[in-house]
Amino acid sequence: MDWYPLFNSLRIAFCSSILVFFLGIFFAYYVAKLPRLIKGILDVILTLPLVLPPTVVGYFLILAFGVKTPIGIFLSHIGIKFVMTWYGGILAASVVAFPLMYRTARGAFEAFDNTLSEAGKTLGLSNTYIFWRVRMPSCMQGIIAGVVLAFARALGEYGATSMLIGYTPGRTATISTTVYQLWRTDNEKEAFIWVMVNLAISTVVLLSINLLENNQKAKRRKP
Repeated sequence: MDWYPLFNSLRIAFCSSILVFFLGIFFAYYVAKLPRLIKGILDVILTLPLVLPPTVVGYFLILAFGVKTPIGIFLSHIGIKFVMTWYGGILAASVVAFPLMYRTARGAFEAFDNTLSEAGKTLGLSNTYIFWRVRMPSCMQGIIAGVVLAFARALGEYGATSMLIGYTPGRTATISTTVYQLWRTDNEKEAFIWVMVNLAISTVVLLSINLLENNQKAKRRKP
């Protein structure tokens, strides 16, 4: 049995999780400080991939990064091609998973007690120090939950991924696209195995989220 789809899915999910971690924190932090009107507009734009059908997201990615588009042509000149390549899956998974990280991180930042930040400024601490050593530790539970959710979403992504990188055994195949291809060719035995693999990973992810939530509740109950 070829285990490449598992390896490819994990590396796509891992790489996209790292990407959306930094992007999600960046946008969540700065959008949370904007006026309500501008915040509302950006919220709609940044969260749109969460409510759009994944195939529609994939279609927009092809329109933006296809080999015949201006961006695609420019990237091809520097040796980057997102269509029909495994790292194109990182782009697709990141776009789909980003709203989960963004919304979770923004909620954590908005719940942060800003008096701690003001106290740090009175002590002469820099904004960078306060962010990484005061704000981030206080919001860590929410941030970790966002990363876990983004990883799970990226791991199970099918629509946008299949549109952008397709299915090529040993090159772009993921767990989700492999399940579809095996089912389409009446190979239900192997399709079921991959479904169980995906189910096992998803269960571990959900258990991790529950443990994080329970730990957070336990800390809040402590006097």
